[in-house]
Amino acid sequence: MWNTPSQEQLNQIPRLYETENVQTEDKLIYLHFFIGGCDWYMAEYDGDDLFFGFAILNSDYEMAEWGYISFAELQSICVHGIEIDCETDWTSKKASDINLIKHCMTL
Repeated sequence: MWNTPSQEQLNQIPRLYETENVQTEDKLIYLHFFIGGCDWYMAEYDGDDLFFGFAILNSDYEMAEWGYISFAELQSICVHGIEIDCETDWTSKKASDINLIKHCMTL
């Protein structure tokens, strides 16, 4: 992984199910991982390995979805020698304020 989120960043993410009563479009997104046409936006974290967030794989906006994502699996992604990255200057924002998520939610 090019840029790994710090423990401080991970600690700021709500624990799994803490935001289950928040509408998906209103969930705050705390981290953004990406590689090629793939993006993962994280809203919750179990404090160990499991994230809950929104995934867009291979720019397939129609099949993009909310779900659970393993941190270990993200860290292991490497395509032709290129590793997944975590956006270092990301600031938390509502899912509905992220253009790619908003686009997927309107399909």
